[in-house]
Formats: sequence, C-alpha cells, structure tokens
Amino acid sequence: SPLLLLIALAVKLSSPGPVIYRARRLGKNGRPIEVWKFRTMYQHADKRLQAVLAQDPTLADEWQRHQKLDHDPRVTPLGRFLRRSSLDELPQLVNVLQGDMAVIGPRPIVNDEVPRYGEFYPIFASVKPGITGLWQVSGRSLVGFEEMVLLDTFYCENWSFGLDLKILLKTIPRVILGEGAF
Repeated sequence: SPLLLLIALAVKLSSPGPVIYRARRLGKNGRPIEVWKFRTMYQHADKRLQAVLAQDPTLADEWQRHQKLDHDPRVTPLGRFLRRSSLDELPQLVNVLQGDMAVIGPRPIVNDEVPRYGEFYPIFASVKPGITGLWQVSGRSLVGFEEMVLLDTFYCENWSFGLDLKILLKTIPRVILGEGAF
C-alpha cells in the first residue's frame, strides 16, 4: 500500500535505525510471537528509559502504574504522531495474516506482565491478541493497568460477533481522533 511505503520512508528519514520494530509478545496459550510495528522510538530506547526512571521518581511511579509514560523520552517526534494515529500498528496486519494475531482481541502483552494478570492470565491467554480491542476503545492509555486487565478478561469471557463489530465500529473514530493515545 502507498500509505505503508510513505510511513516506512518517513520512519527511515526521521531517525537512525530500522523501519520495523519487532516486539516479543505472548500470543494464544502463552506462545511467544513477534508483533510488527513501525519503529516509533530512538535507538537504545531501553537504556534511555532506565536512566530517566532512575532520575525521576514521579515518572518511575507513572511507569509502574501504567507501563507507559505520558511524555516518553524514548519516542521520536514522528513516533508520537504514529502512536496518536495508531498508524504504527499497521504492520500488525502481517501478524494477522500469519495467524499470530486477530484484528480484534486483547492487547498483546510481554512476558513480564503475566504476574500482574494473576488469576486472569489463563482466561486472557485463551484467545489470540488483537490489533484493536475493548481496552483500546475504552480509554486506552487513560485506563489503569488493573482496569485494562479486567477489560481484556471481560472480552475473552464474553466474545461474540456483535461485540467484535461494536469494537470495530468504535475503533474508527478513536483512531481518527487519537483518543486515549500518548
């Protein structure tokens, strides 16, 4: 698609590093998968994050509560736009075609988050993660981690074609307006 090529070119020209970022996440039944995204962060982002968190207890607390920062110093200016518009997630369509993800489902998580899901993890892991889902249309980054777990668990326990259709229809305006995105 021309849009994908345009985004890829913009990422390449905006900062050094690869165009695609492959994030290790957990798929259905806890199987490791690589989720594809357009790169939105500077190189060596993890080192940058650790330095910031060590210097600023307020940001460390925000990270602990949400696993995200409102003004993440690792994210490039283009990356902020791509995240707000959710365009960074377009390469996940490849994950859907590969069978690792669904268009709609719970948010794909990293292995370190499994303990925070506690008793809900087996329910969560019973379905494929999705590009969009109930959490994304219910506040996204404005929702705390615990509420996100409950929303994803609710989705897994109450899946229906009607629920998927409702989520898909809510996704479109959320993406256009950038609601809840950092």
